[in-house]
Amino acid sequence: MTSVNQEPASSEPAELMTTPDASADLLANSFGDYLRIVSRRVRSGESGALPVIAGLIVIVIIFQVKNSLFLSAGNLVNLMAQSAFIITLGMAEVFVLLLGDIDLAAGFTAGCGAVIALWMLALGDPWWASVIVALLACAAYGALQGIIVAKLGLPSFVVTLAGQLGLAGVLLFLIDSTGSIGVGGVISLHNSIINDIEYGALNPTATWIVMIAVALATAAFLFYGSLRRKSAGLVAPPVSVTLLKGGAILVAAIIIAAIANQNRGRAIVLEGMPWSVLLVLALLFIYTVLIGRTRFGRYLYAIGGNAEAARRAGISIVRIRTFAFTLCGLTAGLTGIIYASYLGSISTGVDGGTNVLDAIAAAVIGGTSLFGGRGKMLNAVLGGLVVGVIYNGLELLGLSAAAQEMWTALVLLAAVMVDRITRRGSTAR
Repeated sequence: MTSVNQEPASSEPAELMTTPDASADLLANSFGDYLRIVSRRVRSGESGALPVIAGLIVIVIIFQVKNSLFLSAGNLVNLMAQSAFIITLGMAEVFVLLLGDIDLAAGFTAGCGAVIALWMLALGDPWWASVIVALLACAAYGALQGIIVAKLGLPSFVVTLAGQLGLAGVLLFLIDSTGSIGVGGVISLHNSIINDIEYGALNPTATWIVMIAVALATAAFLFYGSLRRKSAGLVAPPVSVTLLKGGAILVAAIIIAAIANQNRGRAIVLEGMPWSVLLVLALLFIYTVLIGRTRFGRYLYAIGGNAEAARRAGISIVRIRTFAFTLCGLTAGLTGIIYASYLGSISTGVDGGTNVLDAIAAAVIGGTSLFGGRGKMLNAVLGGLVVGVIYNGLELLGLSAAAQEMWTALVLLAAVMVDRITRRGSTAR
């Protein structure tokens, strides 16, 4: 007997054709089925991003009760802009965390990238050339770490810890080598385009147009993916579920645009969406497609889930691991540019260690597993917002930096415990 709706032949290794953790929208035949599947998974411990979203809501409510300025338009937009470098560095970590690895050097990779870019700008080079050279240098260093980890089989923790210490020295050396440019160990940013990443913004009309266009394009992408699956004879999400997701994205875009378009200035009118937020959204889309819709992404999950099975399936673990570390370095370099825009300079006092721990915290708090095989780029965004909210809220309350670090540590510890308990429960089933 011939079965219907069979999966077409694929060039992928056979081990990757099974997806025991298939998303609920692919398993559901209707919107009611979707709700029942999600409810059942939540009850069994597979709650996805719900805990971090619920936690974020609770934290926001607490800070708003403590200080009524927390939910003001000015503070919310500043919060989104200030969280940008934490989110992008968290995205960098997602690439290696999916493999079960870690990159402790990413914070200083970002710092060195910023030094290279600002040094070149001070010498009179074009901003785009400065950015490209900085990104290539950071990507090359990420590739070097990946080769050492993959080829020699050394633990990524040890390799990247050595990288963190080494790059801290490289950063000092680079700034000292700039001579009169790095006055007092500080290289100032004197470029309006780079500066506008954090402090520039679209005008209100452009904000509405761009945010609604982004929402509609994302919804169209969801529908296109569903149609492609149907045309290929594969299981596709119910139309009602796709409509719900598209509608939720549109509503979120409208709310964000409305908040950003409120005047948050005092002496001058300050309205519109900061460029850093748009940059984060662009990276989120590109990287989500990369790890969710490409062979490279499927191999990342396969290696993180079971490296030996992936190797036996014919996957080049060395090549995939090296490329993941390369992307981590590239994204860290971009983070360095954003960070320099936020500070207006780069200095020998850059705390790359704290920044990378905040980034790892963001990825893990958002739902990416420290043990590999599970996570999305959206996790870095959600977790980065949680970390940013904690820092921002505690600053509004006038608490010390020590309190901020301790609260962030507690949230991270709770997230790791939830991750371990959830994974242990799913293994037991």
